[in-house]
Amino acid sequence: MKTKTPRLSDQLRRLIEESPLSRYEISKRTGIAQSTLCKLVHGERGISTESWDKLGECLGLELRPAQKPRAKKGR
Repeated sequence: MKTKTPRLSDQLRRLIEESPLSRYEISKRTGIAQSTLCKLVHGERGISTESWDKLGECLGLELRPAQKPRAKKGR
């Protein structure tokens, strides 16, 4: 069975919600309005690439390709 990797926006929402920082603190550090963060977390809006960069830096994120399972040899 193939496991689907969550979309980046879903992963970002989860990371914001699970962050030890409050949305207020994330807003202060990134310059992104709290209302924008709230709408993002609730799936009501997207954000710009500039905001992605700011959130990534604030939350210590690093983008990497998902690990794909290797095919077994001889099959």
